[in-house]
Amino acid sequence: MSLEPEVLERLERDAKEIIARYPKPRSALLPLLHLMQSEEGYVSEHGIQLCADLLGITAAQVTGVVTFYTQYKQHPVGEYHVGVCINSLCAIMGGDQIWRELSEYVGVGHDESTDDGRVSLERIECNAACDYAPVMMVNWEFFDDMTPAKAKQLVDDLRAGKQVAPTRGAESVCSWKQASRVLAGFNDGRAGEGTQAGYASLRGLQLAKDSGWAAPEPERGAE
Repeated sequence: MSLEPEVLERLERDAKEIIARYPKPRSALLPLLHLMQSEEGYVSEHGIQLCADLLGITAAQVTGVVTFYTQYKQHPVGEYHVGVCINSLCAIMGGDQIWRELSEYVGVGHDESTDDGRVSLERIECNAACDYAPVMMVNWEFFDDMTPAKAKQLVDDLRAGKQVAPTRGAESVCSWKQASRVLAGFNDGRAGEGTQAGYASLRGLQLAKDSGWAAPEPERGAE
C-alpha cells in the first residue's frame, strides 16, 4: 500500500527541510530514514523509494544503509521498543539474566512485538552507558541499574499505559514514532528536561574537586 497523498505531501515538505541543512543532499539520508520511520513505525519499501527519489540515489543504496544500522527497522515494532544491553559489562552485571527473564515473561524474543503492539524487545550490543550497568532503553531513553524485577515492572507499566520516567533525560518516555521524529532532527522541546548527567558519570569530577586535583599546566612552548 502506498502512502496517502496528504501524508506524502507532509513527508516531502519535512524532507526538504532536512535536506536543506546539508551542503550535499545525500548527507541527509540518515535523518530522512528516521523521518520515514516516524510515519509508519519502520522503514517500508515505499519509504526507501521516497528517500531515493528525494536524494537522487538508488533504492539499493538506501536499502544498504537501512540494513546496516540496527536503529532502522524493516518491520513494525512496538509503541515502546525495549532494548536490553547484553554486551560484556552489562552481561556480567546481570544483563543476560534480565534478557532471559524478560523475554520469557513477555513471551517474545529479539526484535519481536507483543500481540497488543505495545512493546517489542531487542538485544542490544551496547547502550554506551557502562557506568550504569546493567542498562536498558525504551525508545532510546536510559533506564539504569536494572534488575529482572525492575525490567518486568517497567514493561508492565508500559503495557498498562502508565507514564514512565527514564533515569536520565526527558521526564517521560515518548512513543517510538515520536522518538524517530526527534532523531530526524525535529525538536520536541524536551532536550533540557530531567537529569542530563548522572552520579556515576560525574563521580570522577567530584573526586577531583574534593581532593583539589587539577590538570597540570601545559609546558611553555607546547602546542
